[in-house]
Order: sequence, then C-alpha cells, then structure tokens
Amino acid sequence: MRTVLLVEDEEQARGYVRKVLEKLNAGFVVAGEAGNGGEALELLRNLKPDLVIADIVMPVMDGVELLRTARREGFDGRFLMLTCMSDFEYARQALEYGASGYLLKLSLDPETLRDNLIRIESELSGRDRLKKLDRVWSGITGNQPDQGFTGHPVIDKIIAYMKEHYAEELSLKRLSEFASMESSYLSDLFKKKTGSTLTHYQQRLRIEAASILLRESGLSVTEIGERVGFAGDSYFIRIFKRWTGHTPSDFRRQP
Repeated sequence: MRTVLLVEDEEQARGYVRKVLEKLNAGFVVAGEAGNGGEALELLRNLKPDLVIADIVMPVMDGVELLRTARREGFDGRFLMLTCMSDFEYARQALEYGASGYLLKLSLDPETLRDNLIRIESELSGRDRLKKLDRVWSGITGNQPDQGFTGHPVIDKIIAYMKEHYAEELSLKRLSEFASMESSYLSDLFKKKTGSTLTHYQQRLRIEAASILLRESGLSVTEIGERVGFAGDSYFIRIFKRWTGHTPSDFRRQP
C-alpha cells in the first residue's frame, strides 16, 4: 500500500478526502493528517509518505511553501494539491515545483481522484525503479546514488522526464520544448546544475538500466541493448565498457 499524508486546515474537507480514499480502495492509505503546513512538514520528515495531498492556502505554511521546502530537503514523494478557483496562481507555482497535479475542492469527485491516483502510482513505480538503478550504479562505481534533485524546478523536471523516457530519442530540441526553454540556455543550465551534459546523463541512465537487466533477466545482450535505447551491439558494448570498465557479457558473469 502507498502511504498518504493528508494536509488540510478545514476538518470537514479533510474528512471528505479521507473517506473518498478509503472507498476507492486504490492502494493508497492515509498514514497521517495535519491541519497546517508547519505541522505537515514535521510529519513528512518522519513518515516519508509516498503521496502528500495538501491544500494550497493554509495557516503557518501554505501548500506551495511546504512543497518547495520538501523538495529542497530531498523529498521524492508526490504532491497533489487541493485548491479553489481563486488559488490558480498558487496551483501554477506548485506545478512548477513538481506537483503531480491539482484538484478543485468544490468539484472534487471520486473518479477524478481515482484518475489522479492511477497516474501517480505510475510515477511512483518509475521512481522506485530509478532508486533501484541508483543502488546498482553505486555498486558499479562506488559513487553515492544520484537523488536527482538539484533544487532548480525546471532542471528537476527535465531529470524526471529523462528518467521516465531514457530509452527514447531525447534530442535537445525535444527537451527544450518540454521545458519551454531556449535550447542553448537549457544545455548550459543543465551542465551547470548537474555537472553532466544531457547526452552523458541519458547514457548513464541507459547503462544503469542495462546493468539491472544483465543481473536480473535472461535477455540477450542484443535484446538488452535495444530495450534501453542503443541501436546496434557494437555501440552498446562500447558505451557500456566506457562507463563500467566491463563488457556486458563480462559484467553478467561477475559474482
């Protein structure tokens, strides 16, 4: 079951969302509740929930500041914001800081919440796969796992997108359109914030994925190369050896 931290200063609204979650039986269970952002931040640090459903306008600390602070501290769970029509500018800011979406409180219905939970479950599954890849990478290189957060909302958004689509052709043009940012500026900013070029970052993600498949599947080297986005055995083998010091076959034979 996925855990949820429910943050809403209006007790009636909080109770309604809790009941809808229970009735949906969608794999999400409320693990904690808070009536303001300050209280929620302490619970978030202790519970480390998979999902935070938070009102935007709250006392002590609003939902956007809660999200911003959580991201600065490295929290990689998902946020789903509750808002009124008049809060739209806050909702836009929340999306910029990586919220998975927002729900209008006055028209919230179970099916809308279910649709959002299905999408968020997919995002969380992708996050969990990437954590596994990070552990493999740490074992290969002895480096610390990359948590994927730079503190810059646009770059973090690009990183999350690349992690979900690493096997696809991610041209600079495609990424700059996704980020709504000029190509050369995005390229320079990404290098400044991550220490890596976009091309090298994608290569690393592909090698991490290939390492897992080599260890845990019976797929051939050719099939693995194709699955993680490399066209042709020779190119896959060359890039894999460049990053790990081993050919894919040698890596697979290691104890």
